[in-house]
Amino acid sequence: MTIWMTVLVVLVVVLAGLAAAFLYRLITLRRGGTAVILRSLPAAPGAGWRHGIFRYGENVLVFYKLSSLRPGPDRRMVRQTLDLGERRRPEKSEFDIMTEDIAIVELYDADRRYEVAFDRGAFTAFTSWVESRPSGRSRRPRPGAGGAR
Repeated sequence: MTIWMTVLVVLVVVLAGLAAAFLYRLITLRRGGTAVILRSLPAAPGAGWRHGIFRYGENVLVFYKLSSLRPGPDRRMVRQTLDLGERRRPEKSEFDIMTEDIAIVELYDADRRYEVAFDRGAFTAFTSWVESRPSGRSRRPRPGAGGAR
């Protein structure tokens, strides 16, 4: 085999791998979720926003960026560590990617801070999911787990 044939084979294999990753990500995103725009804080005004979807689990929230080829979620947040901060409307340059009907809320996840932009219905659903989490103190011990009698 010539060097050009080897380069061509390697190129075809790499392109096939990228196509498979893209297809897998597309199928993953098509399974549904809540459309959001997320950015990590601190960030420059109007910068750092990433379109994606949130998927809620029993105790975990995952974020998939639309522009990523990563096989799994781009962010994973544990429900017990999430706290909501201030709510605001889009400002200045944010109107390039958002409308005035969007709600932006600050989100604290343990030691990380984010801002998340939702439409009104998705914002209500998200706050309900966060606020309805069970308190860590309200968990009952399993029967026979050696508690006081």
